[in-house]
Amino acid sequence: MKHVLVTGVIAVSQLVLAGVAVGPQLSARLTGDTYLLEVAPLDPIDPFRGAYVALDYPGLRHDDSQSAGDPGPGALDDGEQGDVFITLTEQDGTWVATDWTRERPDTGPYLACDDRSWQIRCGIESLFLPQDTARETEDLLRDGAVAEVRIDGRGNAAVVDVRAP
Repeated sequence: MKHVLVTGVIAVSQLVLAGVAVGPQLSARLTGDTYLLEVAPLDPIDPFRGAYVALDYPGLRHDDSQSAGDPGPGALDDGEQGDVFITLTEQDGTWVATDWTRERPDTGPYLACDDRSWQIRCGIESLFLPQDTARETEDLLRDGAVAEVRIDGRGNAAVVDVRAP
């Protein structure tokens, strides 16, 4: 009886941990609103990681990264690390960043990101695809595309699709 109880507790704990790990992505996909963001390829398909494309969002770049020509949103040079919130505004049919702050905005839309690594990460940096459509998507990104991103009320985001503008 004791072994059954221990096994049950371990199984439930693993399910809870899996839910915590995918919770923000699921929340964005199920309850989020759709926003279009300009997107560009950052890295080609890597045969070791499978069919995926690393994405760059020119409209989300912080001022410092734009001037340096660095891909990605950059980093906040405020001496801190942790949560970063990027507020969004619609501009010419796509959404672009207007402010980068450490405090969660009262109103949206905004992205909940972090800069604990070398750059700001928002969870929308990679798009995993079936092998047969990966090359087509990579070509589409080179020609100019938009990413359909769902963002929930807490700023959690998930890439749903990439398509021509």
